[in-house]
Amino acid sequence: MTTPQPGAAALAGAVERRRVVVRGVVQGVGFRPYLYARATGLGLAGHVTNTTEGVVAEVEGAPAAVALFCDRIAAEAPPLARVDSVDHTQVPAAGGSRFSIVDSHTGGPARTLVSPDAATCADCLTELADPADRRHRHPFITCTHCGPRFTIVTAVPYDRAHTTMARFPMCADCAREYADPADRRFHAQPVACHACGPKLRLLVARPDGTTPEQCAADPVAEARRLLSDGAVLAVKGLGGHHLACDAENSAAVSVLRRRKARGDKPFAVMARDIDDVAHLVHVGEEERALLTGGVRPVVLLRRRSDARPGPGTPWASDAVAPRSPDLGVMLPYTPLHHLLLGLPGDPPGPRLLVMTSGNVAGEPIVTDDDEALERLAHLADAWLTHDRPIHVPCDDSVVRVCDGERLIVRRSRGYAPLPLALPHPVPAILATGGDLKNTFCLAEERRAWLSAHVGDMDDLDTQQAFARAEQHMETLTGVRPGILATDRHPRYRTGRWALGRADGRPVVRVQHHHAHIAAAMAEHGRDGSRRVIGVAFDGTGYGDDGAVWGGEIMLADYDSCLRFAHLAYAPLPGGDAAVHRPYRMALAHLYAAGIGWTDDLPCAAACPPDERQVLLRQLERNLNCVPTSSMGRLFDAVSSLAGVCHRAGYEAQAAVELEAAAVGAPADPGPGYGFALRPADSVGGQPWVMDPSPVLAAVVDDVRAGAAPALVAARFHAAVADAVLQACVAAREQYGLHEVALTGGVFANTLLSSRCARTLNENGFTVLRHREVPPNDGGLALGQLMVASRNAAAPTGAAAD
Repeated sequence: MTTPQPGAAALAGAVERRRVVVRGVVQGVGFRPYLYARATGLGLAGHVTNTTEGVVAEVEGAPAAVALFCDRIAAEAPPLARVDSVDHTQVPAAGGSRFSIVDSHTGGPARTLVSPDAATCADCLTELADPADRRHRHPFITCTHCGPRFTIVTAVPYDRAHTTMARFPMCADCAREYADPADRRFHAQPVACHACGPKLRLLVARPDGTTPEQCAADPVAEARRLLSDGAVLAVKGLGGHHLACDAENSAAVSVLRRRKARGDKPFAVMARDIDDVAHLVHVGEEERALLTGGVRPVVLLRRRSDARPGPGTPWASDAVAPRSPDLGVMLPYTPLHHLLLGLPGDPPGPRLLVMTSGNVAGEPIVTDDDEALERLAHLADAWLTHDRPIHVPCDDSVVRVCDGERLIVRRSRGYAPLPLALPHPVPAILATGGDLKNTFCLAEERRAWLSAHVGDMDDLDTQQAFARAEQHMETLTGVRPGILATDRHPRYRTGRWALGRADGRPVVRVQHHHAHIAAAMAEHGRDGSRRVIGVAFDGTGYGDDGAVWGGEIMLADYDSCLRFAHLAYAPLPGGDAAVHRPYRMALAHLYAAGIGWTDDLPCAAACPPDERQVLLRQLERNLNCVPTSSMGRLFDAVSSLAGVCHRAGYEAQAAVELEAAAVGAPADPGPGYGFALRPADSVGGQPWVMDPSPVLAAVVDDVRAGAAPALVAARFHAAVADAVLQACVAAREQYGLHEVALTGGVFANTLLSSRCARTLNENGFTVLRHREVPPNDGGLALGQLMVASRNAAAPTGAAAD
């Protein structure tokens, strides 16, 4: 909305000058041009500049005009801006008749951030496809409202000199646009064109493995031809390289899967527009908004049960996402993506592309050009690359929609490094997160900056990427942490990193599931003055008794947590061996429930006879059998017991495929299963126990009666939701609590999350579910810092609760 302009009489009066400081995400989003236009439109003199504390303007003129300038700055800000505060104070008049944008001020600590990277805007797309425009088919077209930001910034304040565009001097035409207040590219730092911008090139692998040969043909046209012919391409994007192939070509997808050591883990696909996938998946209004918005993450869309190949419509190969209930879809978010998928009038080419991170499983995404040629040599047949450096690695974000609300599975490109508002001020803290799906978090006062997705910390390159990203975030935010927060697990690499760099600073160790619950509380603005019932279900978390926890119901605030109930312990035979072979987990749960192993059970049939004998002795003697209360492992067990998945090639595969089976069940699956909820031992101080033995016995009966896996899966999901309700009702009766936080990686399962939320709401509970940070370990760091902020006096290495 445009503020009405006052008449000349209203603007008459004494001259006034005000200093205006705007804080938040206000650099790299066209804020200075916006204030320039606002000031000149009101006939004000003065200037505006970027500083380390934000955007600072001084305006001078008639008091009414100055007041209008200050009014509604936040409400009418540019689309990519996020204004935290607008402060203005009166200063002495300085005279003058012009308003200008002046060079940035670099002194003082940083207190602002640039915008995340933004998808190509509609105006730039129009120019990209217009043969009469000088940026027709320019692979790096951008303006104030779109393009790279976070991934190219080397320091603040955000100016071209502090980006990786500094090496590309603007040509006369671009410089004229950059200096023109009426132009959409006025002070757009990445502005460039064919004449002065980065250059695209295509390198093709040689049969003898020597240095790839640069292709003399048009790089995009040749890349599209290679993709059509079944090649795997490394494509340099905003935050790293993708590996791309034709998603309709099963042979090409299989080659990429084998080279990347991907197992059966689903790939995401990139489609030219929604119409190219609408026949494959369900696309609601919320999903459509995510797909076409300024972030353009990978959106997990539920597959259509009635999807069939048809003439003229693209069809994703079954090898793209085998046995997954969802298909990950994203739309092009860079000019190069649009060119790869074809502009109107281009020759036919692939309409669906697999787009997966350019790395080997477990390694960080590749950003450096030379490194890409080396590390992706055995993965790619060609490299579509350019000479604009990537300063900050940033993987694609992954989201899904649950009950009409966004659920972030991986928070990275497009969201990082947007700050999160905290419910109360905190001292300067660094939380290191966990070892899986790692993100870290810096916070001070009432803002927290959660990093982009780093990855799994068992790889040295990932650990080094973590250290670089942490230093860069300190540079951008100006936060110098005086406290470190980390997980209690004694062997977590993030914990060792924190202890090794403490340098006298306190290191607060936070229990894993307490951190999950605290993250959900913080996201919903809970100040911790009242406890919540936290339902924390995941695969693995270090427990206070040395067991592997993961099926926890806790009463928690930021100061402490009480383990109110948990899933009954079962042995975890062989540790990771049971995770990778769900049939071992199924047999272990049956053993714990006193149910015999017979060959008519799918999990027993899947276990080789020799291994079954060894496993039985292992369980009988309790050798290398750490007890676990993990709900994730129970999902694995039931998945194998029902005959759905016996071997897991990627994390949570058995649980994902169990959810897929449940989605295909009848609307009314009939009588459900039921956990036995054993009351707490008040004398011994032991928590309530959710015993799955009756569930397992009922599953065995159904399997032996020939029940379909879909039916078993649906009944199991219902049983878990019912157990959550029973435990929460017991906690309410005993402690008078009415808020329930659903958190942990298991709640990325939308079928379970939706059912739990519905039954809890129907029974008078207020339910807190993740919307801004992932429920999995990608959100752990936010909870760690909230707990640590209340336990900052704990000595180095001490437990927080």
